[in-house]
Amino acid sequence: MEKSISMVARSTHYAHILKSLDRTVPIVTRDKLVRKRRCGGRRRTNRRSGCSSAFHGGARISIPDIIPALELGVMAAKVNSMPDVAVRPLGSGPPPYNSFGGPPPHHVTDHDRGSSYMLEGAVGVSLMHHEPPPKPDGFYKTWIFGKVLDPRSKTIIAWNRVFLLSRFWALAIEPLFLYTVAISPHRYCFYIDGWFGIFVTLFRCVSDLMHLWHIWLQLKLAYVARKSLVLGSGKLVWDARMVALHYLRPSGGFVFDLFVIVIWGVVPEMIRRGGKMSGMMTSILVAFAIQFVYKVFHLITLVPRMQRVTGYVFGTAWWGFALNLTAYFVAAHAAGACWYLLALQRISSCLYDQCKMKAGCNARDLGSSHAILYGPRFSDPSPLTSAKLYADVAPTCLENKGDVFKYGIFITALPLTTSRNFLNRILYPIFWGLMTLSSFGNAMVPSNQMLEVIFSILVITCGLMLFTLLIGNIQVFLHSMTAKKEEMRLKIRDLEVWMKRRQLPSRLRHRVRQYERQKWAALRGVDEHAMVRELPEGVRRDVKRHLCLDLVRQVPLFYQMDEIVLDTICDRVKPLMFIKGETISRTGDPVQRMLFIVRGRLQSIHNLSENKTSIFTMEPGSFCGDELLSWCLRRPFVDRLPPSIATLRCLDSVEAFGFEARDLKYVTDHFRTEFANEKLKRTARYYSSGWRTWAAVTIQLAWRRFKAARVSVAEPARTSRDRGGAGLERRLSIAASDSDKLRMYTAMFLSPKPQDHL
Repeated sequence: MEKSISMVARSTHYAHILKSLDRTVPIVTRDKLVRKRRCGGRRRTNRRSGCSSAFHGGARISIPDIIPALELGVMAAKVNSMPDVAVRPLGSGPPPYNSFGGPPPHHVTDHDRGSSYMLEGAVGVSLMHHEPPPKPDGFYKTWIFGKVLDPRSKTIIAWNRVFLLSRFWALAIEPLFLYTVAISPHRYCFYIDGWFGIFVTLFRCVSDLMHLWHIWLQLKLAYVARKSLVLGSGKLVWDARMVALHYLRPSGGFVFDLFVIVIWGVVPEMIRRGGKMSGMMTSILVAFAIQFVYKVFHLITLVPRMQRVTGYVFGTAWWGFALNLTAYFVAAHAAGACWYLLALQRISSCLYDQCKMKAGCNARDLGSSHAILYGPRFSDPSPLTSAKLYADVAPTCLENKGDVFKYGIFITALPLTTSRNFLNRILYPIFWGLMTLSSFGNAMVPSNQMLEVIFSILVITCGLMLFTLLIGNIQVFLHSMTAKKEEMRLKIRDLEVWMKRRQLPSRLRHRVRQYERQKWAALRGVDEHAMVRELPEGVRRDVKRHLCLDLVRQVPLFYQMDEIVLDTICDRVKPLMFIKGETISRTGDPVQRMLFIVRGRLQSIHNLSENKTSIFTMEPGSFCGDELLSWCLRRPFVDRLPPSIATLRCLDSVEAFGFEARDLKYVTDHFRTEFANEKLKRTARYYSSGWRTWAAVTIQLAWRRFKAARVSVAEPARTSRDRGGAGLERRLSIAASDSDKLRMYTAMFLSPKPQDHL
């Protein structure tokens, strides 16, 4: 009685607190629940016990839920020295943080969206106003360069691949500028092939535009904070201002990326000046070497920057093979272009020396006032076009007759310098570069010129490095492609040696070889079980679900089970293979696993007597080993595995999923209710080969009993004159009936009812 009075008093006190929130909040008492709610200007009273409407939403709050909540609020208010429950309207703004003396709110209670109050529980407070957390000061979602991009998105990953290929394309374009310089076969002066230069410049502009677009994207691309790399893969920074400033700073890569674009404009002016052109060739070669090496270094550092977030760029070994081979061709292309330019330098030295020895020859005429040539030949005459000079200069410098000038390794490049076909000027130097790099310069016979010797040393060194790195990577890739085949070949060889040493019969050897061939054809040497086992639990579950769920659902025993049970089964089944004619298990052997047939056929042989057997063929979708199911559900549990009631033999090459005994025990222990229902029992018995065999024998015996009973009832009572003959016939009929009963009882004993404990 005192307890009920106390509850009523407490309810009245809490109703008074609720009344201060809003007039529409119900008054809750122990005896009567009165719901005050605006509905057309009238009040409605709800006399349902134990519930009332609350907070304008029609939601119902029971007394056992309200009272502890209000008690918790009052206790929190007392702890924080608050005179009463703190409630603030929605539009009055958030309360000051220090007034509550506790941490910020962290949990929002259920509320109605149409109500005028939003209440949030917090540590140290009872009820307080909730507002979304403010953004950090100085956070820029967008800035001058736009919105921040996600480096993990498919678009950025695809762009990284395209840009990386464009960098290889830019490296391949760079040596083409060296082929723009040539010698006129009519005036014997140097010029720039205008049309070829325009063609190369257009390709260079395309690659530079792609590089500028990449720089623009880097100004908006989120990066990984260095401090967040302590654990995991790091945290991305999404502040647009910080992203741009991080890239623009000296160590961010902006200046390094910008210097890749270099404008050429000094070569035509050097040609107009004329004179000794070998200095011009050396300057061009040095400028090209600096720019090309810089781009190579930029490409080497670019790949790790792209891999910093996603960990990969292309993700397949074939791309690695293609990129290594492309890099080798680009290196050969650059070596061939340098070889061509150095050949021009040696020809210019020869022309300069011959011109100094001839009267009336001016060395300035080696360079033309029209440095860039767009037509097939020059129209203005030159002192070098005289027949005498042509007869002296051409055979000596361009054809190397008389072996006056030592060209060394550049002797085969002389015809290319005067050729108007730019394809010939490109392809043959590439061939020379590939041949030289691959043979480590064995075919090179340089002269005693210092620049030629230095170039030969560099080519040999680069060839050795490229062969060690690039060709080595290609060899590793090719070895990885054939490693499985080589491993299989070695395994077969070891098996053959072992079988020969152990003197296995030829039939058994044939079965071993057949199994290994079948396993190789199905898996190609890949251990699928080990690969899937090393994956994280969530990924492994999804992979096994994708591989096994449809096949497991084909089994009628698991068709209507819960998804969680099916996921657990899929996670624990293992793929198995058996060759044709193999005996999987024999009658009386311990049942090790349940088998779910995916492909092929199994023959189940039941021994009914010494000379009689029952044969049952199992197709894909069938299962065997159901004795384990009753063994797992049996109480009290027995550790001894149940014996097999049939012999299983493969009629074809069989692929199946195996469910080991310990795995089935795990599933049945954790999902016992799923395996203990009557529908599952009927399904298991219907598809069980043991139950089907017992049912067939039982039906046959019942049919024979029915026929015998019908014959005995339908036999008419006839009288015979020869009563002795009738007695003899009756005695024979009784003896035959006893013999039938004996056979029936024998069949019943030889085909016992399966004990599945279901």
